[in-house]
Order: sequence, then structure tokens, then C-alpha cells
Amino acid sequence: MRKRVLILLAEGFEAVEALTPANYLRRAAIEVTLCSCQESELTVASATDIRVVCDIEVNQARVEDYDMLLIPGGDTGYKNLLENELVLKLIREFDAAGKWIGAICAGPLVLKEAGVLAGKRHTSYPDLRAEFDPEFYSEDLVVFDGRLITSRGPTPAVEFSFALIAALMPERVVNLLKEKTLYDLTLDWLRR
Repeated sequence: MRKRVLILLAEGFEAVEALTPANYLRRAAIEVTLCSCQESELTVASATDIRVVCDIEVNQARVEDYDMLLIPGGDTGYKNLLENELVLKLIREFDAAGKWIGAICAGPLVLKEAGVLAGKRHTSYPDLRAEFDPEFYSEDLVVFDGRLITSRGPTPAVEFSFALIAALMPERVVNLLKEKTLYDLTLDWLRR
């Protein structure tokens, strides 16, 4: 059975943090559902006004239909997620069901508000570090703790994407996708 991931989009989301994982997950043959967190509106604008037509609205999302929930950041995007009770409830339900949860940039603040971050290692956008418990905060690019995966921001979205795929698929899928997307070539170039 195909793995399925739900990505939450609220007005002002960070496009790179939402669409890079969506692209890489789909390349790995993982089914991705883009979920609008705007009331009665399937089209959601990113922080840079990239408009995305979502597949469903948040009130249609059912935890049992997915293996993973993904929360991107974005300056106003994460704030809109924080203020959405349906979003917070959905996060709690994913956590209670033992499903994977990924959050990047300011997304971990939404997890904190939902009450599912306490006692778990995590990271976030560096400027938000003071918002988190220093005992569990990490400076790593991508952080795993149980079924929680967090990352730092737009440029690390590729590393974050591979971590999400690694959580759901065999290692050979990750390695093949890295080869097809020139991952090692890029790393070699950066090391010069």
C-alpha cells in the first residue's frame, strides 16, 4: 500500500518548505495531499504570493488516511496555523495515533502550541530558538525524535525531504532519489 502524507498550507506558508518536500515525496512514489487550512478556500497563497490549489480542506482530513503530517513554516503561515483549532486538534490526533509528524522552520512552534513537542528533541528556524526548551533544542539541520522530524528553514528543505522519505521508505529509494536529483554532485560542488 502506498504511503500517504498530508501537508498543511495556511495563507503565508513558506513555499520552499512545503513544495520541496511535496515534490521529493511524490518522486519517491509517496502520495501527497495538499490541505488548505483556509475556511472554504482551496487556493492558498504563500508568503511570496505563489498560489497553490489544494486537494482538500482541513475539515476533510482524517488521520487514518495518512502515514505522516507535515507542517511548513512561513512568517504568517505558521501564525495562521497556530490560530486554527482544527489544525491543533489534527496534530494531536496524529501524535496520539503514533503517526509521523514533520515540521520545518517555524512549524515546530505549531507543534509546541498543540502540546506534542514537550520532552522531544527538535530544531527550528534559528531566530526562534528562545521559544523552545533549551534542554531539548538542537542546532542540527534535521532532528529525529521517535516519530517527530524537524528542520531549520528553506535551504535545508532538501535534507528535510530526504529525512521524511527515509522515515517512510526503504533506504534504496532514498539513495536512488539522491542519485536522480544530483544530490552527491551538488555536495561535491559545495565542498570545492
